[in-house]
Amino acid sequence: MRPVSDAFLNTVRGPHTAIFRARLVSPWATGVNPTEIAFFGINSGDVTFDTGSDVNSTVDLTTDLDWDYGLAPYGTEMFIERGVEYGNGIQEFVGLGYYRINSVEQTTKGLLRISGEDRKSNLRDGRPVNPIQFSAGTSVAAVLDFLVQDVMAGMTTVYDSDWPSGSAYTTNLVTDQICSDNRLGFIQNLVASYGKVCYFDYAGRFVVKSQPDPTTEPVFEIGAGQNGVLVQATRSLSRDGVYNGVVARGEPVGELPPVQAVVVDTDVNSPTLWGGSFGKVPRFFSSSFMTTASQCLAAAQGLLLSVVGLPYSVSLGLVPNPALEAYDVLTVKYDEHLYETHIADSITVPLHVDGVMRIETRKQSLTIG
Repeated sequence: MRPVSDAFLNTVRGPHTAIFRARLVSPWATGVNPTEIAFFGINSGDVTFDTGSDVNSTVDLTTDLDWDYGLAPYGTEMFIERGVEYGNGIQEFVGLGYYRINSVEQTTKGLLRISGEDRKSNLRDGRPVNPIQFSAGTSVAAVLDFLVQDVMAGMTTVYDSDWPSGSAYTTNLVTDQICSDNRLGFIQNLVASYGKVCYFDYAGRFVVKSQPDPTTEPVFEIGAGQNGVLVQATRSLSRDGVYNGVVARGEPVGELPPVQAVVVDTDVNSPTLWGGSFGKVPRFFSSSFMTTASQCLAAAQGLLLSVVGLPYSVSLGLVPNPALEAYDVLTVKYDEHLYETHIADSITVPLHVDGVMRIETRKQSLTIG
């Protein structure tokens, strides 16, 4: 969850005054208070973050700016914010991220419609003209830093501490690797081989971290009733694209032998128990970055966590809380006796006062073995 005050979290649970703004900023700024080229107001729109997309976050908004305001899609970025105004006039904003302007369209009512994508779009579009070789012994962080900063000079990168040697800067490639013409694909394969996910966060930083742990304390409770924020909930069941096991295979470059690890759902109470009525439905993942069985195990565990509970998903409509993020662990409270722990897979934050926030989640109920 994005950092906000306790007053903010209490206020969004009841009637409040929502406020919105956007800043035009120079490329590659970071932080939640960037130096702006200009501010402009937002009439309507939304921001959507989807963990299943290559470019995770998008924005679509309308504004009453003039056509020649400087919004051409040549690299200018927008920093989008939603917040609350308290009764004493004090305002508290929450940053929703940085977005490259992709298109500008003038509507029949004279409004400008602006669409944008987060900074992963630069990694997708910035395909290497010539292959880039990384030598064995180069740290994972050094590889990722180079590939990101080669496109976005000076970009801040953030790594969690759960790595084989304790740090991404001391966890090294075992074999030579070549990034050919797919920069983003190379990055995502490298990250997944260590059981990680990557995205650009609300402050514009490139973040690499482990899949969320459903046993951690939920960051927010979504429920109905007094002080509740739940407007509607729809539950669905589907086995399309669902796996209850992962086979991770390392196919190292050179003479190193292939390695493998298999991880399955062993929770006897899980509807997708491996070998239960759901069957045995493995997903396969292979990577030349994986050179040890332990690394394959970490990758398989991370990938299995990303599909845990997918047969049971919930679509929530709630009073907007822009501090919530995808990958957050949430409590969903249907009534006084029924609580469930869910992981947020996608979040849509409205950029207008009468909009409902949408969250797609999946219930967590799994023991990995």
